[in-house]
Amino acid sequence: MFHPKMPDAAPVPIAQTPARPAEHHHAPMTCPCAHAPMASAGRPVAPLVSRGASALAAVLVVGVVLTALLATVAITAVSVSIAALVLRSLLNSAHKR
Repeated sequence: MFHPKMPDAAPVPIAQTPARPAEHHHAPMTCPCAHAPMASAGRPVAPLVSRGASALAAVLVVGVVLTALLATVAITAVSVSIAALVLRSLLNSAHKR
């Protein structure tokens, strides 16, 4: 009663390759009337290119900022460790006197 019933699996259709019709080579038809060129049905490419360029610029700026922050932290850590060594050296020499 409370057990869910799984639906029966639908039969998998067998893909059949259609027979290839005989290839006919016809010369393209030409008409004497002048046709206007077809308008593009798609979206313009320029907004996509500018969006991609702005995304690339944003990634580069974020990368530069993060690299600068990492370098700042590393320089600060080195300078604090040097200051700690100098202070320890000064305090040890003062205790020995």
